[in-house]
Amino acid sequence: MSRESENLSHHEQKRLEYLYSNYHYLNEKEQLEYQYLKQKSEGQIEQVVVPALEEDIQESAGKSEVVFDDLPVYPSRTRKSKAKDSGVEPMPKLKQSKKPKKKIRVKRVLKWLAVFLLLVIIGMVIMFFKGLNSKPRGDAKPAVQEYFNGQKTKDGVNILILGTDGRIGESSEETRTDSIMVVNVNNKSGKVKMVSFMRDTLVHIDGVSQQSEPDYSDYYDQKLNTAFTIGEQNNNQGAELVRQMLKDNFDIDIQYYAMVDFQTFATAIDTLFPNGVEMNAQFSKVDGEKVSEVEVPDDLNMKDGVVPNQTIKVGKQRMDGRTLLNYSRFRKDDEGDFGRTRRQQEVMSAIVHQIKDPTKLFTGSEALGKVFAMTSTNIPFSFLLTNGIGLVGSASKGIERITIPENGDWVDAYDMYGGQGLLVDFEAYKNKLSQMGLR
Repeated sequence: MSRESENLSHHEQKRLEYLYSNYHYLNEKEQLEYQYLKQKSEGQIEQVVVPALEEDIQESAGKSEVVFDDLPVYPSRTRKSKAKDSGVEPMPKLKQSKKPKKKIRVKRVLKWLAVFLLLVIIGMVIMFFKGLNSKPRGDAKPAVQEYFNGQKTKDGVNILILGTDGRIGESSEETRTDSIMVVNVNNKSGKVKMVSFMRDTLVHIDGVSQQSEPDYSDYYDQKLNTAFTIGEQNNNQGAELVRQMLKDNFDIDIQYYAMVDFQTFATAIDTLFPNGVEMNAQFSKVDGEKVSEVEVPDDLNMKDGVVPNQTIKVGKQRMDGRTLLNYSRFRKDDEGDFGRTRRQQEVMSAIVHQIKDPTKLFTGSEALGKVFAMTSTNIPFSFLLTNGIGLVGSASKGIERITIPENGDWVDAYDMYGGQGLLVDFEAYKNKLSQMGLR
């Protein structure tokens, strides 16, 4: 009789067990109560017909059953609708909610996730400083950070990327900029935005350019990459003077800079991508003829002033750091500097897309430390740590690219030294940069 019945309330079950254990001592009324509870536990209706005792049978004039209506009122476990019909108020039930348990589980998961992320960050920091303190390979030397008066922009962060033609053994005063690019990250659109400035774009440099009226073309008589050389000759302020020129002529604000030379670029690629970067090499026609391969200068293997060539075929392939450098610098096809600028943007896009491999969290951090040791930049590691994952996510949303000036969108002019340059419509490009969200 210890098994509970679905038809009895808790109190009825306890009462039935009590009556059963004391059955031989029950009076007449208790025996009827026992019969009532027993039949109810077996599934009969609420008003139960129970067998009468012999005395009741005699008194009921031959009737074999009687209806017992004078039983005690038991606390009900039926639904509210039945309780209202019977006039008996149901006993209040303790509220049991599973939500607290779920909340506890969620909090526990979030706690362990936070611990995991903290360990990952600590690991990345350790690997970064391991790379930062490692000795550069070969004759490479740690870079010196330049003065740079960076300014914040309205949307996202603008970073000036300067690719210099610096070679081992040369001072910064002897180097020029092959590429001038501004990359915008962490903007509202969630995309990575790139704008490349042609190095032969003519600009006005205060104190250097001729002081004629702005209406005349000779007012803009300095090539943009000349600003870097002039700045480097003034206590290593090449990146700062380029920043000023972009602000004065295109009204674009830049917060950070990174100056990368040949050796640093190749080392960074080989460290981050031991198996190379997947590229689809494309060249325009050379002297009007379609090509399947080209001979490109191999600057890193220069010896005794002689630069050998490397053959790069058209099509998909994996490029190591040296090959990727030579591919991005080539300009002897019919597109000239525009072809080189286009390839540089393709290389940057490929690097950003392919660096999102999660396995590079630690190896990439160490490689980044090595690159930092060889790169002149004012980008703090805290920025990379807090925005690196966001940068990877932005790359997956797309990359917007523009070249200033666009192919054919300029007027032929000359700098003060007689070199041919590109005179552009500054106001028109200011509007384009504004539409892109780079100003």
